[in-house]
Amino acid sequence: MATSMAEKLSGKSASQQDQLLEVPPGWEEPKFTPEDNPHGVLEESSFATLFPKYREKYLRECWPLVEKTLSEHHLKASLDVIEGSMTVATTRKTWDPFILVKARDMIKLLARSVPYEQAIRVLEDGISAEVVKIGRLVRNKDRFVKRRQRLIGPNGSTLKAVELLTQCYVMVQGNTVAAVGPYKGLRDVHKIVMDTMRNVHPIYNIKTLMIKRELMKDEKLKHESWDRFLPQFKSKNLAKRRRPRKVRQKAKEYTPFPPAQPESKMDRELATGEYFLKESQRKAQARERKKAKQVEAEVKRHEKRNQAFVPPKEPSATKPKTPTTTDTRVDVKALKAKIKKSQRTPFRNPTEAQTATSAKPERKKGRGEKRKAKP
Repeated sequence: MATSMAEKLSGKSASQQDQLLEVPPGWEEPKFTPEDNPHGVLEESSFATLFPKYREKYLRECWPLVEKTLSEHHLKASLDVIEGSMTVATTRKTWDPFILVKARDMIKLLARSVPYEQAIRVLEDGISAEVVKIGRLVRNKDRFVKRRQRLIGPNGSTLKAVELLTQCYVMVQGNTVAAVGPYKGLRDVHKIVMDTMRNVHPIYNIKTLMIKRELMKDEKLKHESWDRFLPQFKSKNLAKRRRPRKVRQKAKEYTPFPPAQPESKMDRELATGEYFLKESQRKAQARERKKAKQVEAEVKRHEKRNQAFVPPKEPSATKPKTPTTTDTRVDVKALKAKIKKSQRTPFRNPTEAQTATSAKPERKKGRGEKRKAKP
């Protein structure tokens, strides 16, 4: 009779139990072959999914490749453009019953903008796919867009780091995040996406994965807890810090005199003289004050409306004229110096001045004639 695992572990020490439960290095699960299921599947099954209109062009181009890939696993695929759906179904030759579930995940990824090269990885053993719905995790739309962009990072750097650490392909599209990769990597991707939507920055999880990646290389730490090596991040929300219920007020200076008695309504009416008026007269005064306020508000409203129609002051093209000085004072000292200077030079007769001016051009003319007479 075959012994169960519980019977094997009974009566053995903890170290011996760990050795029995430990997976040996390099061990792989044997592959499922057609010889394991020679009769095939019992009934024909099918799955269908819808795709958006903008994916129609791409699906038309890559659909021959999809049909060729699925035919290798004895599956048939059909594309209905009118209805906007993709369908995968088994045939009589299909011997792997789980390949239909993987083909269903493949067409789901194709409908969610995952390229064909990454979607066909789902058909491999040890590779799976997951679609995380993030649309309803955050109520505020602006906050949701910011957190989704935080997951992608500047120029997609954060998303690239997540893909390298988890060995998964991650596609952020609309209200969903599609991931393709090994099971362990999908678990890490799911945690990073959910924490990001809960306002935990993805860099914290990325740092934790990097530390775990280094710790896995050490064989001594294989059976120890890694909590002492992993960073412990505490949230510090300074915007919503705790405030006391009763705010203490500063103590006022002590004064022996009591505060002044507040003026009552009767005192104000006695000061203005309204106390001795009749009720009709009071109402008439109130109406007049109300009308005056209305008129004042109407004037301000008109001024505000007319401000848009007032032309701005244009700069003048001509230069401003300098103001002419009307100073009639005479500098006596300068005038005396001018008179003394004129007395030193002798005066000429008007006839002498005329002969001097008329003689000069004649001389010049004579000089010119002599020069022409020279050979």
